[in-house]
Amino acid sequence: MEQDQLAARRGRPPATDQQRRRQRLAISREAVRLFRAHGVTGTSGAQIALAAGVSERTLWRLFRTKESCVEPLLTEALDGFRAVLRSWPRGVELAEHLQAAYTFLPEDSRTDTDAVLAVVRMSRDDPALRAVWLVLQERAEPTFAEVLGPRTGLPADSPEVLVLAATMNAALRVATDDFARSAAEGITPSRVEGHRRWLAEALRTATRVSVPPS
Repeated sequence: MEQDQLAARRGRPPATDQQRRRQRLAISREAVRLFRAHGVTGTSGAQIALAAGVSERTLWRLFRTKESCVEPLLTEALDGFRAVLRSWPRGVELAEHLQAAYTFLPEDSRTDTDAVLAVVRMSRDDPALRAVWLVLQERAEPTFAEVLGPRTGLPADSPEVLVLAATMNAALRVATDDFARSAAEGITPSRVEGHRRWLAEALRTATRVSVPPS
C-alpha cells in the first residue's frame, strides 16, 4: 500500500478540475465529430479515444459510455440559459430579458454552437443520446427553481415553483429541438434571433411569472 502511494506521488500530478473540464470538452468535440461522420452505432470508444489523443482507460474514466461523451457540449447550452436566468434583473419581464441577453451558448463557447445543435438533432433518433440530454436537463431544474422561487414569493422547493421550473425546462427543450431542426442547413443570425424570440414568447405564456416592481 505504501509503495503504491509513493509511486502515485512520484508520477504525474493529478489534474485540476479546470484541466479535467477542458479534457472532457476536447473529447466531447471529437466524439461528436465522429458521430456525425459515422453515426453513433458506427463509432467505438476506441475510435473516440484515438481521435482525442487519450487512452481508452482515460476515456472510460471520464465517461460512462460513448454516448455520455456528448455531455460537456450539451452542458454548454444549459449553462448559457442558466447564466442568463441568473442575470435576470428585478423589475424586468423574463421574456424581455431573454430577448436582450440570451444567445444560446455563452460567448466563450460560441464556436461549439453547430456541434451542440448536431447532437440535439441526432438525439431525436438515438434513445441513448436523448437520455443523456434529458438527464442533463433534469439536473438543471434546481437552478431554475432557485431563480423562480424569489420571483413568486415561494420556497424554491415548493410544488408550485417546481412545476414552474419543469415547465420552463420543457419550453427550453422544445425551443432547442426546433432551433436544431431549423439550423440543420446552417446557423444564421436570423435563426438565432428566431430561437431567442420563440423561447421568450413560449416562457411568457408558459410560466406567467409575475415580476414585482424593483
